[in-house]
Amino acid sequence: MATFVKILIGSILVAYLAMTWTAPSFDPESLKGARVLVTGASSGIGEQMAYHYARFGAQIVITARREKVLQQVAEKCLSLGAQKALHIAADMANESDPERVVDFALEKLGGLDYLVLNHIGPTTFGMWEGDVEHTRWLMKVNFFSYIQMAWRALPSLEQSKGSLVVVSSVLGKMTNPFTLPYSSTKFALSGFFGSLYHELAMKKSNVSISICTLGLIDTDSAMEKVRGITKVPAYPATEAALNIIIAGATRQLDLYYPWFTQVITLIKDWSPSLTNYFIQNSYSYIP
Repeated sequence: MATFVKILIGSILVAYLAMTWTAPSFDPESLKGARVLVTGASSGIGEQMAYHYARFGAQIVITARREKVLQQVAEKCLSLGAQKALHIAADMANESDPERVVDFALEKLGGLDYLVLNHIGPTTFGMWEGDVEHTRWLMKVNFFSYIQMAWRALPSLEQSKGSLVVVSSVLGKMTNPFTLPYSSTKFALSGFFGSLYHELAMKKSNVSISICTLGLIDTDSAMEKVRGITKVPAYPATEAALNIIIAGATRQLDLYYPWFTQVITLIKDWSPSLTNYFIQNSYSYIP
């Protein structure tokens, strides 16, 4: 066991150093004037991304369901330095809204350089009790709307040599309890956009794809569900947002934040029984 632990620690250090040394350099000036659409931007990671893009001098369209909150975020973006900051309220469960939002951004900005897909629908945290309808609805919001928006934006991204940025989760890389509908949507995102990456590469497309795998982030919506239940540490939304932006700007295929989430996904293949033990014992749950 001691030997295994030493090998594990050594592997983690090697992985961390490799990621640090091989990370592409980020030029903030590259985002000045960039035309960006960010979804799920009324709060949490999406809101923080909007503020970062604003500081970099981008032209931004933000969307979410709450009109008044979006207006406030857009006003703050302008005060932070955004060249443009427009908003459009939309419900991604509505069949026509995903394409309507992309069309709005294309019209107002004259094209897109970045499409950042970040929105999620509300879901419960707890044992699954057979609610198939909710799972179907959540798949529509968290997965199918992403596909709709990506397809609508691809011609413009092709022209601009742009980037498609998909915000996913470590729960879309490894199974966990209490989040079955949510995890299902994130596994779907990883599978679909990972496969789309290959197709675009084979077509020699100008569009890059960045799939961002996040650990637990300290957004209000996440923390109100898991506070006092999980022992997993939460990381700041503003740092997660900046790392996502850098991944898109440097055209990285994969982002793992915090960095050790990549190591965790590797360990599950090396030692599944150990991984399962830690997963099941990382929650304070009494049946």
